[in-house]
Amino acid sequence: MTVTSVEPYCEVVFDKDGDGPAGQADALAALARRGCTDLVLFTHGWNNSPSVASGLFDRFFQPFPGLTGPGVRLGYAGLVWPSMMFSDEPVPDFRTLAAVVPERAATIGRLAELVAEEPEEEAGLAEFASLLRELTEMDQEGLVAAEAPGFLVEDPLTVYGAFADAQEGAGGASDAESLFGGGDRMKRLWKGAREALRQATYYTMKRRAGAVGERGLGPLLGDLSRTAPAMRVHLVGHSFGGRLVAHALRGLPAGARNVKSVTLFQGAFSHYAFAARLPHDQGHGGSLRDLQARVDGPLVACHSHHDTALRVFYPLASRLSRDDRSLLGQEDRRWWAIGYDGIQAVPGTTARTLAAALRDGVPPSGCVSVDAAQVVSEHSDICHEELALLVARAGRFGR
Repeated sequence: MTVTSVEPYCEVVFDKDGDGPAGQADALAALARRGCTDLVLFTHGWNNSPSVASGLFDRFFQPFPGLTGPGVRLGYAGLVWPSMMFSDEPVPDFRTLAAVVPERAATIGRLAELVAEEPEEEAGLAEFASLLRELTEMDQEGLVAAEAPGFLVEDPLTVYGAFADAQEGAGGASDAESLFGGGDRMKRLWKGAREALRQATYYTMKRRAGAVGERGLGPLLGDLSRTAPAMRVHLVGHSFGGRLVAHALRGLPAGARNVKSVTLFQGAFSHYAFAARLPHDQGHGGSLRDLQARVDGPLVACHSHHDTALRVFYPLASRLSRDDRSLLGQEDRRWWAIGYDGIQAVPGTTARTLAAALRDGVPPSGCVSVDAAQVVSEHSDICHEELALLVARAGRFGR
């Protein structure tokens, strides 16, 4: 991979289980020996090749050299992990999908055949649903139906009709004619099935991002805290990359205080992730409850209401309840993403517009939600100087 816009630059690589080549912590520590006071580590969301990730890193890092203050020398790292592109297309590229999940190549091949053929019989949709469960490795994870996402275990006709509604912008349940009658019924259901396939890859990548963060990046940062204790680390993640860097806090060893800021751009995980108590279930907290305390500085989440991927399709795939009304599109804040409306249910969270955050800065610690809709027009629209400046404000290394 080539990143030419900044130097010194270091690449970090993990596989789907969070394993990486030996010596990565030493390579990062070498940046400190070269005089780097601060390290900005950025990771992508869904990308279909390392070259796509490399191009994103190059564009994202480009403004940073002109933003640093006196006495600061930045080092840069791009973290590459095996993922899929979070595209607006309803069906992922099957060749790419097979490369990312090679152990399920036969399953992916049959899914591709069914999508191409669109059988007129409902048995084809039932087979498609079974193959999606294989793709997501529910059996290997030991999941039972009550713990699995509804779109993988509910009636395929209902689920695929709901996804078709979401694609068409209907925002509600299919009427009886469109679901159970009419000449285009099966074509419409196959349209929804394609979206279910995309969401199955989403579900797989969601789990993978968490594993890479907790098992890979977190321990790596712990090693770095011992070998280069003075170097300040600033974590930045986009989409599922935001989930990855957030889960790195769970894998960060106790006592490591080198993470000085975390900035999430259009994070594709729950807006309740850091909550000690869920508003709708006071007996439970978010999956990352109180882990913002492991950041020796602020945890900043940018959000934008222009993000259609997070506004429509993230909630559909994330609803783990068995509530059919929710599945069929009734608005329910429980399933909104942190990149759509920011951090929720964490007392003391500061909410600011991007303009205010750039003008006044952000608090030195705690959770911060920044409305970035003024520059973020869709899910992948994150390469802006204003957003780079926000990272500098959060990390306190800017001019």
